[in-house]
Amino acid sequence: MFTSLSDRLSETFKNLRGKGRLSEADIDATVREIRRALLDADVAVAVVREFTSRVKERALGSEVSQALNPGQQVVKIVNDELVRILGGNTRRLNLAKNPPTVIMLAGLQGAGKTTLAGKMAKWLKGQGHSPVLVACDLQRPNAVKQLQVNGERAQVPVFAPHPGVSSEFEASTGDPVAVAAEGIEYAKQKLHDIVIVDTAGRLGVDAELMQQAADIRAAIQPDEVLFVIDAMIGQDAVNTALAFNEGVDFTGVVLSKLDGDTRGGAALSVAHVTGKPIMFASTGEGIGDFEQFHPDRMANRILDMGDVLSLIEQVEATWDKGEAARMQKKFEDQEDFNLEDFLAQMQQIRKMGSMKKMLMMMPGAAQMRQQLEQFDEKEIDRVEAIVRSMTKHERVAPKIINGSRRARIAKGAGVSVSAVNALLERFAQAQKMMRKMAQGQGGAIPGMGGHGPGKRKQQPAKSKKAAKQKPKTLAERRALERGEIPGAPKQQSGSSFGAQAGEFDPSQLSLPKGFEKYLDKN
Repeated sequence: MFTSLSDRLSETFKNLRGKGRLSEADIDATVREIRRALLDADVAVAVVREFTSRVKERALGSEVSQALNPGQQVVKIVNDELVRILGGNTRRLNLAKNPPTVIMLAGLQGAGKTTLAGKMAKWLKGQGHSPVLVACDLQRPNAVKQLQVNGERAQVPVFAPHPGVSSEFEASTGDPVAVAAEGIEYAKQKLHDIVIVDTAGRLGVDAELMQQAADIRAAIQPDEVLFVIDAMIGQDAVNTALAFNEGVDFTGVVLSKLDGDTRGGAALSVAHVTGKPIMFASTGEGIGDFEQFHPDRMANRILDMGDVLSLIEQVEATWDKGEAARMQKKFEDQEDFNLEDFLAQMQQIRKMGSMKKMLMMMPGAAQMRQQLEQFDEKEIDRVEAIVRSMTKHERVAPKIINGSRRARIAKGAGVSVSAVNALLERFAQAQKMMRKMAQGQGGAIPGMGGHGPGKRKQQPAKSKKAAKQKPKTLAERRALERGEIPGAPKQQSGSSFGAQAGEFDPSQLSLPKGFEKYLDKN
């Protein structure tokens, strides 16, 4: 998303780096490039004019002329203005004091209302709510069936007393206003705290569409009316949003298809022109690709500053806390990281969704966009197939995997032997790194044990008396072996390790906890 706009702005700001003072000509050139970038992104002309005039006014003011780094100060000004036109603060749902909270979705046909209704229901369920979907789109063919499928995917009930139409040649006979009112009563009976009403759309704005939407709103008195808009339609989004705002008076905007080849014009125009905040965004085709819209974080993404907070929230929402606690205990006990643990971590990563999306949230990700685009998401599947083709003993003790075992594993996973070799080499490096971190040699992980960054357990210092007893001549060494020097330790016979045969004690060795089960006790 916003790829073209982000690249153009990043290229513009490169010309400001290293300049101790910015002249008026520098600022004019920068504002001119920003204007071109916004217009190419299909942002509304009125928004572009206001945006660039405010940036220029602030850039020529004292906040830049007195700054230690004028170039960075200009970037900050652009970031502030982007946040402002995107809505300023994060706008959250207004929940009803007496449940259920009623949310009505409105928009043109093809904007993605029905799909988005399922995504929103799943997101709200993850927030601890009990939503229900109400099918009021009775005129689009199979719209009711599509909502029921999305409800199954989100594991949310769907209220659909009327089947709708199955063909464009079939006339609609149901009353969407009555269905909406019945859906509210159904939610009260079944104790659902949120109702999401999916309404019909048209290919264009017309009087019949607006009248139906207005009638549904009057009948159910929704707490939120969300206008769903395709983020790919550019400046035309402004005209559509203004028409719906006048006819339905929506309370918030939801951007759909934000993962597509979008130039960002809709997102940067709608909130500012209508005065209604962008509240949510659909970021993919999956049922879980739905997120709260944060203007400040979106501005950071546009300027390639990353969105680490959203990344952390995504990890926290999907990461298994029980698995994390198990791994922490393993670190504390200094047990070796094996392929069973590696497989468990891979499964955790798969739950978080697309690796490309997560990596693109990191600061400076735009600079390696080409490498990220070439990243194969199926590589994780291939790695998991290789590990699952191993026996349990091979996963715990990968050193026993010889040539014949590698050939068998490669055949079972459907990959080449070289792919198995490469995985085992990478795992050996990861295992060594984990071992060092657990022992505190490579920088301890908070809460994972270890002795701090670069610290090791201090060895007991040798006493001066012991240092004086160090034999220097052949006679002194022989006397030391006979035990004639007072305080010198007598060497035991019968073993090269100083112990009698049959008296070997594994506890005297500095082995990781849990390793003794692999020793032969016979």
